[in-house]
Amino acid sequence: MTDFPPPDFSERVTRSFARQAAMRLIGAELTRVEHGTVEIELPFDEKLTQQHGFLHAGVISAALDTACSYAAYTVIDAEASILTIEFKVNLMSPGRGERFLFRGEVTKPGSTIIVADGRAYAVSDGPAKLIASMTGTMMVARGRQEIAG
Repeated sequence: MTDFPPPDFSERVTRSFARQAAMRLIGAELTRVEHGTVEIELPFDEKLTQQHGFLHAGVISAALDTACSYAAYTVIDAEASILTIEFKVNLMSPGRGERFLFRGEVTKPGSTIIVADGRAYAVSDGPAKLIASMTGTMMVARGRQEIAG
């Protein structure tokens, strides 16, 4: 991780997120980009639920992975990119809410491997409720045209 934010990291994250067809498909929005932290929000949509009407674990996992990956992307140089190589998700409470917030934060920066932690919250009336957490490992990729930016 650089000591100071890399130049234009916010712009790079925003451009890259705009190319995320999966996040566009589920209606996710990039709402916060800071050095080492990214937040994504998602409105409730019945099409994204499982059989009990809760937000599907796969959707939760995908959004957490994306938030953590982009958090890692904020701390690398502009010539590099990020690929997730491992993650674990803990589902703590049913995904029930009007909106969902997914926050990824860099826990352990590195020049080759970055570890990030994520938290997913259901938002309705009252305080946000923690519904899931994730720890992910991201690989910094350099010099590979097929995964640039």
